[in-house]
Amino acid sequence: MTLKQALGTLATALILTGGVTAALASPNPRTAAARLPDSSSWTIGPIIRGRNYSQGAPLQPTPDRSGWHIDIPQAPGSVHYVTYSHGSLAGGRAIRMRFRVDLAPGARIVPLTDPGAPSMLTLYFQRAGDGWSIKRGYEAYRWYATFAQLSPITPGEHEIVAPLNGNWTAVSTSSAASNPRGFAAAVDEADQVGFVLGGGDGVGHGVFATGPARITVTRFSVE
Repeated sequence: MTLKQALGTLATALILTGGVTAALASPNPRTAAARLPDSSSWTIGPIIRGRNYSQGAPLQPTPDRSGWHIDIPQAPGSVHYVTYSHGSLAGGRAIRMRFRVDLAPGARIVPLTDPGAPSMLTLYFQRAGDGWSIKRGYEAYRWYATFAQLSPITPGEHEIVAPLNGNWTAVSTSSAASNPRGFAAAVDEADQVGFVLGGGDGVGHGVFATGPARITVTRFSVE
């Protein structure tokens, strides 16, 4: 069965059983645009020194009537970071994301590095000028809302809200509580904002699916 066939069967089953019919409704395109940056603004990555760590997925999400979606590839493919260039988060209060997970019967989304561990979807932002290391202060350039994540990634409608005054965690040892100056600098000089997928040995170390799987984002906003 192809991904399109599997997801079509899943959608039909939801309608016939009366389950989550609101999730299948098509919102006004203008309303959707106001609450979700266009799919062409996003990158499925990360791309580091010319290498894209997400494999088997397009470079950008696929637009649809409810927002946009990503079909999670099966092994050896994976998806790691999904981000867009927002700019400074100064003056913001929280990051909010609403999304739907559709899985074919029996399929799961699992961590690339440890398929037996719970998968994770975590909100994220990155300071401009990041060198993608933990040296020379870069450890406090990438921040993850580990206090407000979905784990494991399960079917259905979900919403995650991560206040910017929460205890975000950085790459290795820093947290917003233990390194408030580093966190404040990252908020002021933020560039990329989005979410990461992982589990096992890292929240952004990627996931793959054991069968047809799709994540549809219907809202992503900095409030």
